Amino acid sequence: MDRYPPIAEHGMVGDLQTAALVSSAGTVDWWCTPRFDSPSVFASLLDSERGGHCRLAVDRLAGEGLTVRQLYLSDTAILITRYMAPGGVGEVADFMPPVDSMLPTDRHRLVRVARVVRGTLSFSFACRPRFDYARAPHTLTRQDDGRSAVFHGPGSDLHLQSTPGLAFRTEGDDVTARFTLSAGQAVAVVLTGTASGATSAPAPTLGGVIDDMASCRTFWLSWLRSCTYRGRWQEMVNRSAITLKLLTYAPTGAPVAAATMGLPEQIGGERNWDYRYTWVRDASLSVRSLIDLGFETEAYAFRRWLRARVDAGGTATGDPLQIMYRVDGDPQLTEETLDHLEGYRGSRPVRAGNASADQLQLDIYGEAADALAVGGDMGTIRGWGALRDVLDWLSDHWDQPDEGIWETRGGRQNFTYSRLMTWVAFDRGIRASRAFARPGQIGRWTDTRDAVFRQIVDKGWHDKRQAFVQHYDTDVLDASLLLMPRVGFISPHDPDWLTTLDAMDEELVSDSLVHRYDPHASPDGLRGSEGTFNLCSFFYVDALARSGRLGQARYAFDKMLTYANHVGLFAEETGPSGEQLGNFPQAFTHLALVTAAMSLDEQLGQAEAHPARGDDRHATPRGFTAPARSPAAGDDG
Repeated sequence: MDRYPPIAEHGMVGDLQTAALVSSAGTVDWWCTPRFDSPSVFASLLDSERGGHCRLAVDRLAGEGLTVRQLYLSDTAILITRYMAPGGVGEVADFMPPVDSMLPTDRHRLVRVARVVRGTLSFSFACRPRFDYARAPHTLTRQDDGRSAVFHGPGSDLHLQSTPGLAFRTEGDDVTARFTLSAGQAVAVVLTGTASGATSAPAPTLGGVIDDMASCRTFWLSWLRSCTYRGRWQEMVNRSAITLKLLTYAPTGAPVAAATMGLPEQIGGERNWDYRYTWVRDASLSVRSLIDLGFETEAYAFRRWLRARVDAGGTATGDPLQIMYRVDGDPQLTEETLDHLEGYRGSRPVRAGNASADQLQLDIYGEAADALAVGGDMGTIRGWGALRDVLDWLSDHWDQPDEGIWETRGGRQNFTYSRLMTWVAFDRGIRASRAFARPGQIGRWTDTRDAVFRQIVDKGWHDKRQAFVQHYDTDVLDASLLLMPRVGFISPHDPDWLTTLDAMDEELVSDSLVHRYDPHASPDGLRGSEGTFNLCSFFYVDALARSGRLGQARYAFDKMLTYANHVGLFAEETGPSGEQLGNFPQAFTHLALVTAAMSLDEQLGQAEAHPARGDDRHATPRGFTAPARSPAAGDDG
């Protein structure tokens, strides 16, 4: 099992059409090309022997005393892995030149630059691609110059080129190399994924590669200038914004939920899903976070993609939207099991595709409407027409069970969160119709919105628990309802909300980490357990801040930041020992971090500007209490 580095020991690089994970050991453990949802070329995260990888690092024979540090070049997506050994100091820089274009391309470059800044160090290199999730064999063509080779897979090729100073040798159909660099010397390796038969690019030069890295740095610094956030957690918010941008497919503006598939929510468990697709919910929330940070271009692109999905005619059952799509809008996400892969640390099955695409999740219409409302799309003729059609459909179909936000496979229920976001859809549509003088059945929508409100209050509220609950036939709590104040359904100071928050605090919160629900009390059709859900932990901070519990909120937020990995990235969940679980990095987590940071900043700013009775900015956080008495001198207690 120690063949697998912890999930969190990775940074991500990407070019806005695909992304790769690079471990602190210098190994590319995951890369799908030409798109996020394409079959993998490197997948050693899911099978260390069969999956394929590319390693470039200081030679393991460097001996004792080797220290490795990994970091991002500040405010960029350039990943630096530093090696400090008795013989010197070196580093490997990994980056992908951005392809920020509406035109998809089959050609994607992953650039790896090794250099030594002090002393002399030996490096080792190995490129062992395994095409089509390691299901397809490949052949190797090596060029006479010794510095280039082409791996030929089914329907795609991987071109390998180096700058002078590095010569490859073959091992079967793979490529390896060893080389030594002294202070001031550097070499680069360029991996280029292409369609089968595509010509290789001209041989790279070190100067050209350095120029490419400078251009990549300039791209990210320029992009971040649009960020309007100037709060207390600038570095973490910037990293989350870059991560959300990296997870967005530029040709369509569609964000994916995560860069990976099959990473487990419990080691050895079966909750191993493929997240490389665009969920309407996740994408809407991601875009809403980017809008809040000032990134309007991303909002426009997503609105265009979402309108196209509505215009395409919806699902076979007549729903306006499917819950998820491929990044190009294709609704076909057939789920299959890759039995030849052992899974991360033996976590099977490994799934590609996602059968949840056929589920009914009514909440997606609320998240989409909320993102569109903030972005201003409801004022455009085409944008308004799409929303109007959705609201007319929703007026007839809102009052039915569905699978809910967590995509449970235990049967449909009348989930309170689904009703809550239905209420949001009508509320935002009514407001936009009036604000922009757009035609629509406002009277009908208003009646329906009010009916949804009454139903939530009557059936989503549990008198004995004094809390809003997961669905109408249970007393189980659900952390998704932490959004109730944020979306404007209830005041954050309403007594019914405060008792709900207290109930969650007692049942779902563990040392400031939040479970989304109790799967034992509310069976979801799957075996095993899971960690705390990072999205919910950050939404918990938002809810605490809005409710005036600022000391508790800041304490919870600061603690959550300690669970980020060494380069500021989060997976989907946090395990019992603080380990990261689930697909990585997770857009849900990073958008919620942005939400929490902005909300907490705002509330702290208001409290500082207008100090008032009850301000608990300096209150003792939950879980810390003063001793009942102070022992007297000589009293051993």
